[in-house]
Amino acid sequence: MPKKKKSGKLAKMTEEERILYLEQQRLAEEEMRKKKEDMLTQFLKDKLNKEEKASKFNLNKLNHQWRNIMREAKSKELKKDIEILSQTFERVVDRKESVIKSLAKDLMEAEEQYAMALRSHLQNVDNLIDLQVQRLETLKKEYDEELELLKKEFDTERAMMIDQHLQEINDLADIMFAMDQNFGERENEAKSEFQSLRDEIKNKNLEEKHALRVILETKVEDLWKQFESSMKSYNDTTEERRSAFEVLKNKDEKSAEEIEKQMRKLQRVSDTIAQLKAKMAANAKEAEERNRQLKGEREGMLLHFQELKGQMNRLRDIERARLTKLTLDSNTALKQLKRKSERGERILKLAEMGRKLETEEEKVLPFYASSLTKDEQDDVAAAVVEQPSERLAAVMHEYAALETFWKRYNKVMLDKCALDKEKHTLLHENQQLRTLLKQYLDGISVNDEILSQVNPLFVVNNQTNVKLNIPVADPRIRRPVQTVVEAAHVVRHVLPSK
Repeated sequence: MPKKKKSGKLAKMTEEERILYLEQQRLAEEEMRKKKEDMLTQFLKDKLNKEEKASKFNLNKLNHQWRNIMREAKSKELKKDIEILSQTFERVVDRKESVIKSLAKDLMEAEEQYAMALRSHLQNVDNLIDLQVQRLETLKKEYDEELELLKKEFDTERAMMIDQHLQEINDLADIMFAMDQNFGERENEAKSEFQSLRDEIKNKNLEEKHALRVILETKVEDLWKQFESSMKSYNDTTEERRSAFEVLKNKDEKSAEEIEKQMRKLQRVSDTIAQLKAKMAANAKEAEERNRQLKGEREGMLLHFQELKGQMNRLRDIERARLTKLTLDSNTALKQLKRKSERGERILKLAEMGRKLETEEEKVLPFYASSLTKDEQDDVAAAVVEQPSERLAAVMHEYAALETFWKRYNKVMLDKCALDKEKHTLLHENQQLRTLLKQYLDGISVNDEILSQVNPLFVVNNQTNVKLNIPVADPRIRRPVQTVVEAAHVVRHVLPSK
């Protein structure tokens, strides 16, 4: 009926009215369709919010129940671990006490050994010092003896030379005294001869003078008169020259006497000097020969002294080099011991730090169980006791005490490798879970990009679009399977529809 009315109504309308009516009807239908879409979108949003709230509520409820279960299991496990740890702690305390006692005993033994070594070292140093002091005393004694011998020889030679010098001085004094006596005798003889000759000449002159006096008196009177007149005129003219002549004459006489005295004195001195030169030449020849002998002896003694001094210097250099080497070796040993002590302290600190970081399992079971059989363990023990025949085996035998350390080290390295592998697996799983979470978030998001792709939340024929690539075959990383029911499924199929 409505269609017929509608068709009858359209038949009554004109063409323009019909087009306008159809346009209005199309707009109304489009508006109605938009309202339905908006209502559907709002309904879906409300439904999605309800599902999210229901999912959060169910997840919180499951987490709460799971936490209660885990608390109970963990409390039982902790109680059991506490009992085991208490027993283990008692055993560890007993073991540590025994270790402390053994270490204290070792420390006491080490202190005794150190004290013994120190006493031995000090005794050796004292022996070396005493030996050096004895050698120095012996050398000093030899040096003093040689010095005393040289002093004695020098004193004897000096005394001999002094005596010889005094004797020569006495000889010269005797010679001078004899020469003075001889000169005095000769002088007296010369004076007596001169006096006798003078007396003879004087007597002869007196006789001749008396003979001539008579002859010459007349002449002298005449000449005297002439002389007086001439002398008077001469004196008048040469008074000054005469006085100068008298002075010079006196000086000439004195000088002649002085020259004669000096000539005689020089003659005596030259004779004495000639005699002394001859004697000094003989003495010089003897002294030169003696000096040559003494010089040879002195050179021989000097060479012997130089040899002894060089030998003493060489011994001193050798001892100084040995002492320097001993000092350097002792300093090197002290430095090495200090480095070893610092390394030991560092190892102890690292061991203490590692002990703090150990887990309870590592504290209870520090060493892994051996995978060898009893026969194989017996063979290993026999091989350890047996003396090594090769160099490498000898070196390994020296480090046999570190066997427990290497066990713990290998156990830690194995745990580290296992943890690295576990970490790699968990990182891979975490990446895949992130991918799933992204897919889930993409599935609950509404936008053009997400709607253009496959929705991972759609389930068709019990198959989902989510790519499940989680490797759960490994039992170490297998997680407990939890059943999760979607809230939309519960609303649709379980809850009664209103």
